[in-house]
Amino acid sequence: MYELAAILLIYYFIMSIVGYISMAQDKQRAIKQMRRTPEKTLLGIALLGGVFGSFLGMRIRRHKTKHLTFSLGLPLLMLVHLGLLLFILGAIQA
Repeated sequence: MYELAAILLIYYFIMSIVGYISMAQDKQRAIKQMRRTPEKTLLGIALLGGVFGSFLGMRIRRHKTKHLTFSLGLPLLMLVHLGLLLFILGAIQA
């Protein structure tokens, strides 16, 4: 059972790295006026578990902070994922 918990935590860790990198790259592309990553893609990465890294990328890189979808949506999505993660880990422990 602990293997499943470890896999889940590793998944969230990897997706968080993907989320952070995607936000950082999009910020760099915005600065250089290059082709951008669609918002649907950034939100999709967050929805698939990269929300923690996406949120950090948003705050640290100051990217998408004025977009309500991100400034309000990512914290709410973080709560959902945190609740889901705690629920699953609690079920594994039982």
